[in-house]
Amino acid sequence: MHQECVLLNGSIVTFDAAQPRVTALAIRDGRVVALGNAAEARAALGPRAAVLDLGGRTAIPALTDAHVHLVSHALARTRVQLDDVRDFDEVLRRIAAYAAALPAGAWLRGGGWDHTLWGGRWPTAAELDAVTGGRPALLSRKDGHSAWVNHRALALAGIDATTADPPGGAIQRDADGTPSGIVFEMAIDLVRCHVPAPGEAEILAAVEDAIAEAHGYGMVGMHVPTSMTPGDGALTLGTVQRLRERGRLALRCLMYLGLDGLEPALTTGLRSGFGDRWIRLGGLKFFADGTLGSQTAEMLEPYEGGGGRGLPVIGRDQMDDVVTRAIAGGLAVSVHAIGDAANRAVLDAIERGTAAAGGRRPALPHRIEHCQLLTTTDIPRFAQLGVVASMQPIHCTQDLPVAQELWGARCAGAYAWRSLRDSGAVLAFGSDAPVESLDPWLSVHAAVTRERRDSGPAGGWYPEQRLSVAEALEGFTAGAAIAAGAAHEQGRLSPGFLADIAVLDADPFAVEPAHLAGIRADITILEGQVVWQRS
Repeated sequence: MHQECVLLNGSIVTFDAAQPRVTALAIRDGRVVALGNAAEARAALGPRAAVLDLGGRTAIPALTDAHVHLVSHALARTRVQLDDVRDFDEVLRRIAAYAAALPAGAWLRGGGWDHTLWGGRWPTAAELDAVTGGRPALLSRKDGHSAWVNHRALALAGIDATTADPPGGAIQRDADGTPSGIVFEMAIDLVRCHVPAPGEAEILAAVEDAIAEAHGYGMVGMHVPTSMTPGDGALTLGTVQRLRERGRLALRCLMYLGLDGLEPALTTGLRSGFGDRWIRLGGLKFFADGTLGSQTAEMLEPYEGGGGRGLPVIGRDQMDDVVTRAIAGGLAVSVHAIGDAANRAVLDAIERGTAAAGGRRPALPHRIEHCQLLTTTDIPRFAQLGVVASMQPIHCTQDLPVAQELWGARCAGAYAWRSLRDSGAVLAFGSDAPVESLDPWLSVHAAVTRERRDSGPAGGWYPEQRLSVAEALEGFTAGAAIAAGAAHEQGRLSPGFLADIAVLDADPFAVEPAHLAGIRADITILEGQVVWQRS
């Protein structure tokens, strides 16, 4: 597009309270300069301004995914994918077909499996042996907090009946103590460290493909937290920098350091907000607990059926020390917490760390990632402490059956978007890809309906927590912008704001709620430039 362009003949949803829906918009040098009708938009620009006729289509502010493991998602798209496979025999067939195309001895990677779809039985190393042809295999569960490995992988890692569980992790064992083929949390690293790393060219190509995928949804930004994979933060930061250097980063990235980055950041004086709007430092990301599906999310009370209280990944004293030091050094913290005990512990640590800093807060807000189960007493604390609730609505509908089974009546405080929003908390929405699909419209559908697309329940699961379409989209626009410290120029279409626009193939405010999940972008515009156009 030209430096000056006018968008005409559309239904443009701005999220600007003064002009919430207009038919035309003017862009100059990557920013919105005028809103209104065709005459008003044309008058703001010179006579040579280019014209983009929207043809009656709906446009909205382009979306930002507030939680994506970018490199992991990109590479997962190139490996065996077991997402939503409900039949275990089909899982084995898919693995066998993928393994047959690999060189002898090559590691088989991939994942996305969910044992709760097969009745809750954990798979075994022996079952994986039968379809991997002697190749070592490491297949992550969909949440990334447990992994399925075969005997070849266990042998290469030196894991046997005498191997002790590492701190923050566990090895699942048969009755005689023999490892069964499932490793949890930090125990995954005992195997993962033996897997050869992908080459730079493979990673760059995969990430570029993933960015194109994002554009197809109307997305122009990502918040990229570190995962539990050692070195993930450095790898991802290096990858996006290389793409930027080569002029191929058509996406804004808010980057988070892992715990291994705390000391270097404090030593060098790095603070939240460092960088520019293309690559910017969000703060420090770490984990408080595990996940619901792996039953490692840390709970105040045992799981239903007496399944224990989960697995804290970091001790309370260490968490307090990390948070206090980060805040003192100007770093916002972003903490993975799913269980109600973990969420309370993180809120407590942020409260103590803020008090120790004399009430000072970093330039960007603190966040809790996922916030899946909260008590009624902890919900108001997000707004009181200025903590963003960084949530992924698709987790609600995907996890609904297992949440009901493992949390029972406590689910009244699960995925509590309405309660959090009404308490004054900022909601920032994302996907958690590759744990779930990168597609943000699946989460918009989940937030509005709280229904699984295949099985309801009709009217929604705990429907009092549903959001409107506008509120759901705000999680991917204004909420994400607030979390990134960019609310002054991103998240809505107003004069002076960046011209980030998604032209959609349907109006999300007019379609039946069931059809929200199928919406796509026809055109995606980033700072006034078309970066995606559906052929």
